[in-house]
Amino acid sequence: MAHPAPAPGPPAHQAAPAPSESRDHPPTATVAGVTVDTRHWIGGERLDSAATFTDRSPIDGTPLAEIARGGAEEARAAVAAARAAFPGWAATPPPERARLLHAIADGVDARLEDLAAVETADNGALLRSHRRGVMPRAAHNLRFFADRLLALGHDDFTTRGHTNHVTWDPAGPAALITPWNAPLMLATWKIGPALAAGDPVVLKPAEWTPLTASLFADITAEAGLPPGVFNVLQGYGAEAGEPLVSDADIRRVSFTGSVPTARRIARAAAEHLVPTSFELGGKSPLLVFADADLDLAADLAVEQYDNAGQVCLAATRLLVEEPVRDAFLERFLHRARALVQGDPREEATGIGPTIHPRHLERVDGFVRRALAAGATALLGGGPHTELTGRTGGAYYRPTLLAGVAQDSEIVQEEVFGPVLTLQTFTTEDEAVALANGTRFGLAATLATGDRDRADRVAARLVAGTVWTNCFFVRDLAAPFGGSRASGMGREGGDWSFDFYCDLKNTVTAPKGWQHHG
Repeated sequence: MAHPAPAPGPPAHQAAPAPSESRDHPPTATVAGVTVDTRHWIGGERLDSAATFTDRSPIDGTPLAEIARGGAEEARAAVAAARAAFPGWAATPPPERARLLHAIADGVDARLEDLAAVETADNGALLRSHRRGVMPRAAHNLRFFADRLLALGHDDFTTRGHTNHVTWDPAGPAALITPWNAPLMLATWKIGPALAAGDPVVLKPAEWTPLTASLFADITAEAGLPPGVFNVLQGYGAEAGEPLVSDADIRRVSFTGSVPTARRIARAAAEHLVPTSFELGGKSPLLVFADADLDLAADLAVEQYDNAGQVCLAATRLLVEEPVRDAFLERFLHRARALVQGDPREEATGIGPTIHPRHLERVDGFVRRALAAGATALLGGGPHTELTGRTGGAYYRPTLLAGVAQDSEIVQEEVFGPVLTLQTFTTEDEAVALANGTRFGLAATLATGDRDRADRVAARLVAGTVWTNCFFVRDLAAPFGGSRASGMGREGGDWSFDFYCDLKNTVTAPKGWQHHG
């Protein structure tokens, strides 16, 4: 399911190049010293495809592996495996499902170093972040939903003496389509509740970052997950993703990625009335009021360059109250210029590459058009040509653009790279209007020293998540999702089970039972 550039949002699927004639490479690859199987994982077995696609590292452009390139045939096989596994998995008692999820989480912990090294090679995010935060969070996602399953329940209630009893019934096979910016962690955010709910899974990882999904499949097998309960389908969206979400036996679709791709998935799912959950693009604001701690505000702003700006929640629009613009900007630039850009495997690196040369060109296109329209680059403003030329990677300089109009492309569309814009405001009403003045509504961040103002402004913002004097604090018990073009539905806590299950209410009369001896 390819989308035309420069469509907003992280492209979960790319336009597919011409397929290779046959697999001329072994079915495994060695990446960062780790053996990775490059075939699909379907029905508890490895399945190859005649064609492959090349997975390259954004760090230096080197080929990492030749990946089995699935299509309609492999999609049908994956859905059939999930469908066959559904009755047994749905009937598996919740304590056993929870035990298996904990065993898988233990396997993630046991292979943390392998997973971190492979994912850094595959998507270019900082190795230390993968080791210290991302991979531990992947394991935590699984444990959280395992435990939540065992606590799931609703108090019975009565209607004219009749008892109402609510249950969460497994819905059926779930298609999970995940992005490349945090491949395994974001996959487990979906895998955990789907498996806990009793739904077999077909995971379609992004084609730019397929490797840790394959390692995860090995971990599920080692943990004893029954065949067909978890499947990995590799390939491009138009070739593998589209037949997957169009299959009549898929009963849930969860997708993280771009708005255009979500529209195509929604149309396919609607054919069979399949519920969908979409986490899409963002163009989130960071509102800095004059009463804020400006050092904290500058720290929050620089944090938006995390993962080379390839974070859907990133507050890429800096909205600063006019009287403190210069003071804030001085602090921000001092911190941003201290960021070390380079190889993400090195401890000193603060910002690594963008995911792919094509994505770098897309990011640069936004910046070039903004500069041509009159914007000023206060920081960066183009690719890190020296670093890219030396390494062969896809490095873009951290960038801050000022002199941008509210209706300009750079303010209105998601760049998904290390590019921030700076605007000022003079009143609270103006700040809210600017913050809400895009078609997105994923998140917002406030920096203020006034609690009443924080509450007042947060209540007026259109966003699924609002952070005050902090950023990226996420509790899995909380609802997560976006408003407007940033998606639909909420996951997290019991909301995830509401999505991955069919809720049933059983109403029982207070009397009238017949007992037969």
